[in-house]
Amino acid sequence: MKGKAFKFPDNISTDHIAPGRLFHLRSNLTEFAKHVLEDADPNFASNMKKGDFIVAGSNFGLGSSREHAPQIIKIAGVGAVIAKSFARIFYRNAINIGLLAIECDTDSINAGDELDLDIEKGIITNLTNGTIVQIEPLPPVMIKMLQDGGLVEHIKKNGDFKLN
Repeated sequence: MKGKAFKFPDNISTDHIAPGRLFHLRSNLTEFAKHVLEDADPNFASNMKKGDFIVAGSNFGLGSSREHAPQIIKIAGVGAVIAKSFARIFYRNAINIGLLAIECDTDSINAGDELDLDIEKGIITNLTNGTIVQIEPLPPVMIKMLQDGGLVEHIKKNGDFKLN
């Protein structure tokens, strides 16, 4: 996966991701996705391209367990969320819907950097500054689950949670 990094600080909440004042859009997630991260960066949704990356500090997705927060990130076309750490419920919701969430040191990644993410090898190559960030390679079952569209879709497709 290749894309541009959009950098965010620590403690980006689900309200930053899915603004509460737009909660009436939760029944129209495609429309809601046009406002993803609007309260953290008003230009994010209009400037990002399909496959670009959200890169953040610690505790990404803290706050309420709004399931639509990772959903609108995925619908907007974000390739992956790369952060130092995630709020537990956000991480679980992301994996459940098939949004790739990677925990690693993000200090060497700056806004606008072009990244190449290889989840099988466990490497993020910063094509802008030449640095390499090692990540924990995803197990094949996790890659398959993400390719299937998340946990629910994986179970629908395979009839059960398969380890192979």
